[in-house]
Amino acid sequence: MSDESASQVIDAMFASLGDWRGRTLSKLRALITQAAPDAVEELKWKKPSNPAGVPVWSDDGTICTGEVYKDHVKLTFAKGASLADPHGLFNASLDGNVRRAVDLREGETVDGAAFKALVREAVALNELAGRRR
Repeated sequence: MSDESASQVIDAMFASLGDWRGRTLSKLRALITQAAPDAVEELKWKKPSNPAGVPVWSDDGTICTGEVYKDHVKLTFAKGASLADPHGLFNASLDGNVRRAVDLREGETVDGAAFKALVREAVALNELAGRRR
């Protein structure tokens, strides 16, 4: 799937939710794009229970994924355990050795500047890992 068609599917996916979850993910997606303009949007992990797949943002490696649940949206940072989080955005998957996540429920917001800093840090970590290979 091309970047453009993945982006179009993601647009439709978020719009089809028709509620706060789609609006929240759209706002987070915009922050990701602002912080990492070279990031590639893809859909991965398609399965019968989730035929469209999971939105994934990558730049020299996975930055984060965006998932929808009944009562929250989840942005999981692939290497979140290695990222500094001075603003305490990570509030889920805190026991893992690799990933960390930001869960948002209806009415909750995220500090946009802090979120973009986290995205930029994830990209920098990916770039560093790429140079070590």
